[in-house]
Amino acid sequence: MTALTDADRNWRRFVFFRVLFNSRFYYPVLAVLFLDLGLSGTEYTLLNFAWALAIVFTDLPAGVLADRIGRKPLIVTAAVLMVAEMVLLSVAPRNGGWILVLCCLANRLLSGIAEGMASGADEALVFDSLAERNRSDEWPQVLNQVMRWQSVGMMIAMLVGGAVYDPAFLSGLLAAVGIHVHLDQATTLRFPVYLNLATALLALWTVLGLREPSVHVRRVAPEAGDRGNAEATAWNIAARAGGWIAKTPVALFVIVAGVILDSVVRLFLTFSSSYYRLIHLPEALFGIVGASLGGLGLVVSPLARRLVGSGSVARNYLHVTAVVVAGLIGVAYRWNHWGVLFLFPLGAAMMTLGYMVSYYLNALVDSSHRATVLSFKGVAFNLGYGFISLAFAVVLRSVRNGGDAQAAVGEALVFLPAWVAFGGGLCAVLFWRKRRELGRVV
Repeated sequence: MTALTDADRNWRRFVFFRVLFNSRFYYPVLAVLFLDLGLSGTEYTLLNFAWALAIVFTDLPAGVLADRIGRKPLIVTAAVLMVAEMVLLSVAPRNGGWILVLCCLANRLLSGIAEGMASGADEALVFDSLAERNRSDEWPQVLNQVMRWQSVGMMIAMLVGGAVYDPAFLSGLLAAVGIHVHLDQATTLRFPVYLNLATALLALWTVLGLREPSVHVRRVAPEAGDRGNAEATAWNIAARAGGWIAKTPVALFVIVAGVILDSVVRLFLTFSSSYYRLIHLPEALFGIVGASLGGLGLVVSPLARRLVGSGSVARNYLHVTAVVVAGLIGVAYRWNHWGVLFLFPLGAAMMTLGYMVSYYLNALVDSSHRATVLSFKGVAFNLGYGFISLAFAVVLRSVRNGGDAQAAVGEALVFLPAWVAFGGGLCAVLFWRKRRELGRVV
């Protein structure tokens, strides 16, 4: 039996880590979980903004650190923080006033820092492991496996998370096996969180087995004039990465266009459980819908791989933008029950976008600042999400006018397709002179 190489071992553990880190059992009830704990809609929106800021302020320094000291320490730290954030959410007092707010704020900050620590470092470690053995052309296969297994993990997390949150379903299930216990929402409220604590511990065990590739250490050693000044070297790494992005039109377009699409769709998806209530979808279906959305990756993965292999950067982004605008227009109409169908093109577009951004940036950037460039991407995406969250909070406040918070969300949805259309048009104007470079297949 052939022993696994470090590249293969890192590949497998990377896929497993991504599944455990991103497939969270509370996702199908994310908004209602925080509201049922006792937060207001405004507090929940501001917590999301704080989460995005935590990623922004962590992502770039973490990327520079990853390029200097190695990627594994950052990934392990991210897993430790994931465990800590789940512990905090497990003990946060329901209707606990400021103590609840502070616990949830700490949870969101730790979650954001964990995202920032892992962002780029895990991809860079695996890509360089492959490059060390001249196997970098296998990177699309890694992305393909990540998307497929994340879809499986998301389906399981959505189904199980939605089921264990519902006290009526759990009581009925227990009664069916002869256990007659009456469960209420206060009891089942944290069941998805407890499950996530278990997967966080498993994620930590997974990343402890990663192995740092030597190609990284060899390429980012400080230059002769910088050996006595680690701080200057760190700034040099960040400056070189930022300068490279600014001077590489394709990379800059990939990030800017990605921010426009990702921020708006991600904002809507954070309110998806509220949207389900707006279209009168039974709560028992929340997890099923979430699982179906998670399973899209099984279909999207081969399509995305074919898309980046045959279409130009500009054409591929144009296709994704059209799907996003159509999906957002559909959800803005809030058709009872049938409105849920528009989440599927939005989910597929987000998965395709994530695949394209990772594929293009890793294909374009050199190993010496790969993690830093990917961190720049993370900072940009989360800044976009943070500012769109603030803008949406302002819109919610203006349309609510003392009315129901749920209805205000519905009224505010009409602004989302307009924001994407405006941002897409502005992006087209800014990059018009670079259309020849964007018209090539990377």
